[in-house]
Amino acid sequence: MKKRIGLLYGGKSAEHEVSLSTATAVSKAINYDKYEVHPIYITLDGQWLRGPQLMQAAESVEQLQFTKEHVQQNNITEFVLDQGKQAQFDVIFPLLHGTNGEDGTVQGLLEVLNFPYVGNGVLASAAGMDKVVMKQLFGVAGLKQVPYVYFIRHEWDQHQEILLEQCQSQLSYPMFVKPANLGSSVGISKASNLEELKQAIVIAFQYDRKVIVEQGINAREIEMAVLGNNNPKVSVAGEIKPMTEFYDYDSKYKDGSTALVIPAEIPTDVEETMKDMAIRAFKILDCAGLVRSDFFVTAQNEIYINEVNTMPGFTPVSMYPLLWQHTGVSYPQLIDTLIELAIERHLEKQQLQYNRD
Repeated sequence: MKKRIGLLYGGKSAEHEVSLSTATAVSKAINYDKYEVHPIYITLDGQWLRGPQLMQAAESVEQLQFTKEHVQQNNITEFVLDQGKQAQFDVIFPLLHGTNGEDGTVQGLLEVLNFPYVGNGVLASAAGMDKVVMKQLFGVAGLKQVPYVYFIRHEWDQHQEILLEQCQSQLSYPMFVKPANLGSSVGISKASNLEELKQAIVIAFQYDRKVIVEQGINAREIEMAVLGNNNPKVSVAGEIKPMTEFYDYDSKYKDGSTALVIPAEIPTDVEETMKDMAIRAFKILDCAGLVRSDFFVTAQNEIYINEVNTMPGFTPVSMYPLLWQHTGVSYPQLIDTLIELAIERHLEKQQLQYNRD
C-alpha cells in the first residue's frame, strides 16, 4: 500500500522561492509507485492551501504556486484529518527554508498533531536557525569557532557607538554581518571598514531583530552532510568555491557562479576531524534526519565549524544531495531514507508515557 506523503512548501519567509525550487525537485524524484503525493502550499502571507494530489512530477515551480480556486480544504484540522477521524497522511515532508518553517514553528504544530514528519524537531530546528544560540551550544560542545559579537535591534538603537566599538575591539576587518535567524545567505554582507559595517548592520536588521557579526577568516569553505537519527552517518566532504567575494544568495541560486568540488581535496586526518565535529554538532542540537555542517579550513589545516543547516538546499544540484550522491546514495534513495527516518523517530516517540499510572 502506498504511503501518503504531504509535501509542505512555500512559507512566509524570505526563502520562499528556494522552497518552491526544492519542492519542484522532490516532486520530480519521488517514487510515485511507492507514494501518494499531496501538495500543501503556504503562501507568502502565511495562508495554507492544499492542492489536488500530484499524479506526476511538477513541470515547473509555477505549477506548485496554486491559488484558492484549487484548494480542497482550508481548515488546519482538515489538512491532516479526514472528516476529523482518520489521518490523511502517513508522513509530512516539510520543504520549508528559513523563518516560519525551518525554525521549529511548523515542527511544533506537527508535534502537537502527533504527525510523523521528515527532518529535525522543534529544539534542533529553532537552535539551528538562531545562529547565536547555535554557536553558544557549539561552545558548550567544545567546537572551535571564529570570534563573534551579537546584539538585538533595541540595543543597536540605544547604544550604536558602543556596539560598533565592541565589534572593532573584539574583531578585525573584514567582518561578516548576518541576521541571526535566516538562511540562504539572505541579508548577509561583508564589511571591510566602519561605514560598511554600519550599512551591513542596517541591512541585517531588515530581516531579523537579532544580528551577529563574525570575524572574517581566510579559509576554504568545506561542507559535510549528516543523515540519520540515533546513529547518524556523515558523507564525503565537498568544497564551495564562489567566484564572488563570498557565497551569497545570487551565487547559490541564480548566477551559477560557484564551483562545487566533491570530494574536497583535504588530508584524511582533517576529514576525520570534521566528521567527528559534524556528529558532535548534530548531537548537541539533538538533530534528526538531515543536517549539513559547514566548516572553515585554513591553509594550516585549522578547522572551525561555521554553522549547521537543519533544512539545507535540497535540489539535485544542491550540496547536500550531491554529497550523498558521491557517497553512494542517490537523490531518490535519499528521499526514501528520510521518509523512513521520519517514521522511525515517530514510532520511538510513541513509546513515551504521558501519565503516571
